[in-house]
Amino acid sequence: MISYLTRDALDVKKYDDCISNARNCRIYAFSWYLDVVAKEDWDVLILDDYVAVMPLPRRRKYFIHYIYLVSWSQQLGIFSSHPVSSNLVQQFISAIPSKFKLIDIFFNSENKFDDVKVRRRTNYLLSLNASYETLFKNFSKGRKSNVKQASNYNLTISKIHDYSAIISLFKANKDEKVLENDSDYDILNDLMLRGTSFNMVESLGVVTSKNELIGGAFFFKDRKRITYLFSAMNVEGRDKQAMSFILNYVIAQNADTHYTLDFEGSMIPNIASFCKSFGAVKETYYHYKKYVLFG
Repeated sequence: MISYLTRDALDVKKYDDCISNARNCRIYAFSWYLDVVAKEDWDVLILDDYVAVMPLPRRRKYFIHYIYLVSWSQQLGIFSSHPVSSNLVQQFISAIPSKFKLIDIFFNSENKFDDVKVRRRTNYLLSLNASYETLFKNFSKGRKSNVKQASNYNLTISKIHDYSAIISLFKANKDEKVLENDSDYDILNDLMLRGTSFNMVESLGVVTSKNELIGGAFFFKDRKRITYLFSAMNVEGRDKQAMSFILNYVIAQNADTHYTLDFEGSMIPNIASFCKSFGAVKETYYHYKKYVLFG
């Protein structure tokens, strides 16, 4: 039986245990993460005694309730330690209360189902279950060259405790086409603070010999995935291949482990090409959007 619970009625321990033990665990689905990105305005569909769960970030506007795509959250949907069949996905969708007149959800890659309202989206993953030497061999020729180039600039990787420094670096150097709201950056900073308290984040910066920060990135870590959530660099960082340097470092530090590096991208060709150049392989996840204007 699938039940609908509001956030305040949730058994948080059972819920987070379900997420942590899920075969398709994603950092975005933990209660602390959703509390930040959805400002505690989220509910949950639960199968039996937390056998499977589906978080529902929600809002209301002009008396219209709707489920929406929260910031910094690529994949939500249904999570379970058991396989999630397409039939179960449809059961969960049918169990969403009728008061929600818009349903807009990114389902995760293991929630495979066919529906006219579904669009497939692309992500890239790199299994780190191999030696660094083997992983590096699978880099593209250009990426290997970029890493070697960065190594010649006397750069160092440092843990950055002032998260706002990396966020500020991004804001100062972002493309004009990037339209995130200022509130999105506040949410990101709060995510880093909360994630740190759970020992599930790492903030890395690329620093020059003059102790200048030229690039940085945020990584979120659960039991299975290291999610490359955010990065920033200035012109010098681009010229000196700061992101290649950081990602190569993360790959080297976590080689020969059970982790998967999740690049979080992308449908944008040049970003997809960047991800693939590290030997990453494509993963498909699903965007479901449905309007229910009446009823």
